[in-house]
This record gives sequence, structure tokens and C-alpha cells, in this order.
Amino acid sequence: MSQESSLPQYGNNDEIDLLALFESLWEQKLVIAAITAVVTVLAIGYAFLATPYYETQSTLRPAAIKDLDEVNASGIYEITPEEALHRVGSALDSYETRLNYYRDNPELFSSLNKTGRSLEQSFEEFNQKAFSVLRPDPRRNDNLASFVGLRMTYPRGIDGPAVVNGLVAYAIEGVRSQVETDIEVLINNRLATLERRINAARASYEAEKEIRIAELTEADSLKRAQLQDELRALREELRQRRADRIAQLDEAIRIASALNIRRPTTPSALGQEVRTSGSVIRTEVTNQDIPLYFMGTDALEAERKALEARTSDDFTEPRIAEITKELQLLEHNRKIEVLSSRENDDLFLTELAEMRSERARLKSLQLNLEGLNLVRIDQWAITPLNTVKPKKALVAALGVVLGGVLGVGVALVRIAMRSRKSIAKPTSEA
Repeated sequence: MSQESSLPQYGNNDEIDLLALFESLWEQKLVIAAITAVVTVLAIGYAFLATPYYETQSTLRPAAIKDLDEVNASGIYEITPEEALHRVGSALDSYETRLNYYRDNPELFSSLNKTGRSLEQSFEEFNQKAFSVLRPDPRRNDNLASFVGLRMTYPRGIDGPAVVNGLVAYAIEGVRSQVETDIEVLINNRLATLERRINAARASYEAEKEIRIAELTEADSLKRAQLQDELRALREELRQRRADRIAQLDEAIRIASALNIRRPTTPSALGQEVRTSGSVIRTEVTNQDIPLYFMGTDALEAERKALEARTSDDFTEPRIAEITKELQLLEHNRKIEVLSSRENDDLFLTELAEMRSERARLKSLQLNLEGLNLVRIDQWAITPLNTVKPKKALVAALGVVLGGVLGVGVALVRIAMRSRKSIAKPTSEA
């Protein structure tokens, strides 16, 4: 009878007597306590037996301007501290960079290798859970907030600080190598461009020189041909003049012979003779030319003989001497000889000096990039003092709570089963 009275009673409206329920739960306190204790022990056992995970991180900040001055002062490559930090951050966030580091340092990840898995599969599982890149809030416009961090959560058995610090150094070295490669490529490209420009300038100069020589040669040829044409024309004219003069002399000789004029005379002297006892002075004034036959046959025949014996008429024309002089000067064009005899055409290329100077500067450019500081390591990863999971106190507290809830649940189930039995018993007795 006492057990039946201790069970909670349900009315027609299925209302529960909370006081009776509490009393029933109190009667089950040992069960609740036992279940709570078991769950708590299991939780504590899990907290102490589960693989502990640790967390460490490294923080990078922009390098000083002086650290990048040597690169920027070269004039062929420019990188700001913020850009360098961004590149290193991108390298840290790169799957390829992490995988290459994983491959190059297998001793750091030996505990991750599992039978039946490839190296890439083991790394993929670890990479998804372990690494996270820290960046400033993009909504904050503050230069002091410029940083990049790498955080790693790792299980016991892995040297987390060594992995993080090694990966940071690996990423920085990768970016530095890329900068060095970029500079080398830029230098080679600029040298190749300068060589093409120098060769083009030389080819252009050679073409211009050849064109100049061709123009001078053509001008000399044209001038020579014109002078030779003029010389032939003058000589033909002089020959024709001499032939005409001989014809005139022949005609005058015939007339003089007919008039019996042997010595030079005048028309008035031919018409009359003036005899005086003294000297005779004859003066004749006329505005007409005296005919040629008045020279007399002796003079005319002598002149004709001289003209017929002449082998060249060049001396009678001053222009022929000038033409001969000009033709002689055209035999050797000194401008062409000077242009053809140049041993070093580069000395006459005005823009070549600047290009050769730039080429010499690029070839002598020696950048010491071994010690290039792309970023400033603000915090190295160190061994943490505490684990991040499992959190033993939290797991134990959750074990107590879950154990208590589970114990109460089991107690309620037992109370409900007893209540049903007590209701079913009087019905069967009736």
C-alpha cells in the first residue's frame, strides 16, 4: 500500500502531481547518481584518453621601407611592403605551397602517414583541419592592422611550432625566389629589347649610309653625264665654228685673189693711191665691218693653214677648262670615301650611346637578394602551454550534465512503468 501511495496519481485530465513526481525521483536518487557518475567517469576518461590538440600561430607584418630599397632602387622592379606582405600571405594560403612543404619535409609529418593512403590524401585530411590564415578585418582602414598570420591546430606527435615556422620561412623563401626570378627575367627582357633596338639602329644607320652613298653616287653620275654632254656640245660647236671660219677664209681668199690683194688693205686705199715724199698716214673712219678679203691672201691663207692644222679647239673656250676641272673633281667623291671608310659606325649613332650605357648598367647590376626581408616576423610560433581540445573541465562538466539528464530520464521511465503496473493491478482484482 505504501508503494502505491508514493506513485504519482493522474486524474482524468492527465495532470501530474509535481510533488509526488519529485518524491518519486528522490526515491530513484541512487539510480540517477549512478548513471550520472558513470557518464561523468566516461567523459573524464575521454578527456584524459582522447588525443590532445594544440594550437600555435605566427604573425607577419610589413617590412621596413629600407629593407626593400635595394630592389626598388634598381629601376626595373618595384614592390611595396604591403604588396610583399600580401604575396607572402597568398603563398601561405596556397595549397601548392603547403603540399610542396609537406613533400620536402616528410620527417615533420611522419605521424600522419597511414597505411593505404597516398601522401596527397594524408596531407589533404590534415590541411583541411590544421591550417588557417589570419588576416585583418577589411572593414578597418588602419595601417597598424596590416598583418598576416598562420594558425595551426595539430595533434600530439607533431612538432607544431617547427611546422608553422618552417612553413612561414618556406613561403617567404618561395616569394623571394619568385622576386629574384622576376628581376632576372625583366633584366634579360630589357637586355634583349636593347639589343634589338641597337641592332635596329645599326641597320637603320647602315641603310641610311647606303642611301646617302647611293644618292651621292647618283648625283655625281648625273653631274658627270651633264658635264660630258656639255663638253661634247661645246667641242662640236667649236669644231663647227672652225669649219665655218675655214669656209669664210676660203671664200675671202678667192675674192682677195680676184682683186689681187695679197696684203691687208682698206677700201679707200684700194680705190686710190696717195703718194707723198714723206711718210704716209692713212686714216679711215667707218661704222661698217671691213670685209674679210681686205686682209689679203697671205694673211688669209696663213690663218686657214693654222686652222686646218689645229688638233683641238678646247683652248679657245674657257668653259671647257672649267668643265674639265669639274669632271676631274667628280672622279673622287670625298664624301663617299669618308662614309665608306668609317671603321666604327657606332660613334655616329647619337641614340646608341644611351642604349649602350643602359645595357652596361643592366649587365653590371648585382642585386643581393639573399638577405632580402620581404616581411617582418612579428611573432614566431612557440610550443603552447595548454591544449585547445579536448577541454577537460568542459568535458567533465558536460559529462555531469548529460549524466544527470540521462539519470533523470531513466528514473522517469521507471516511475512511468511502475505507475502503469499499479493501475493495471486493481483492475485485474476487480
